[in-house]
Amino acid sequence: MTDDNKILACVDQSRFAEYVADYASWAARRLDALLEFLYVIDRHPERASGEDHSGAIGIDAQENLLNKLSAEDAARTKAARESGRIFLNRLRERAVAAGVAQVDVRQRHGELEETLTERQEGVQLVVLGRRGEAAEQTLRDLGRNVERVVRALQRPILTVTEGFRVPERVMIAFDGSAVTRRGVQMVATSPLFRGLSIHVLMSGKERQDSRRQLEWARSTLEAAGFAATAALIPGDPESVVASTVKEQSVDLLIMGAFGHSPLRSLLLGSKTADLLRSSAVPTLLLR
Repeated sequence: MTDDNKILACVDQSRFAEYVADYASWAARRLDALLEFLYVIDRHPERASGEDHSGAIGIDAQENLLNKLSAEDAARTKAARESGRIFLNRLRERAVAAGVAQVDVRQRHGELEETLTERQEGVQLVVLGRRGEAAEQTLRDLGRNVERVVRALQRPILTVTEGFRVPERVMIAFDGSAVTRRGVQMVATSPLFRGLSIHVLMSGKERQDSRRQLEWARSTLEAAGFAATAALIPGDPESVVASTVKEQSVDLLIMGAFGHSPLRSLLLGSKTADLLRSSAVPTLLLR
């Protein structure tokens, strides 16, 4: 086990943290990797104290007010840090109980996207809840951090859903692109998928080379020792993938992610986001 063989699990203080911990622990065991839990505390300099500070105040009063606000901010920071320490220790104990050999924890103040970008060196897999504390409070079906983090990082990202089930059946949403071809090669060579059932699915409008591409994917996996199956099903990719996941009791979906620019996604929508919303299983996103 080396430092460049790390699973980075991003957690916040929501119920989704336990599912992130369980899937990250599963991956760390299979890859014999160090598991690091990362908890990023957002800074909120705009947070108000609830008092009315308007109106003219004297110099002494102003100084007293600034001192009071500074003390309140320090107290909030200390409380958040202590709460985070207890939270991370609980997740560490959960991972150790699940059989992970080496577990580390990190707590940082700042922005999640920026922190992850700085810490991605040596990481082979990032595990992230598809929803988090903010999405839980607002009932959003997709956490606001997911797309930003996936676009920012150059690492595979496993986005997990509610609940945990040991993956046995894996499906690759394959379109013949360079990203999904790399995904097939990754599955063929990674201990993470060894011994699992692999199904390769192509959907959408059939192209001239679709069947050749699909046969390449199947034969590549077969040569690596997998009893792989493959299918080409015309139709809307979102609907086809979602229905196949359900029909075949797929435990883990692998697909390329956010191939278009953020502006295009804003104007035309994102197929990745649509698939994440329609799929009820953990999804490994490739860039």
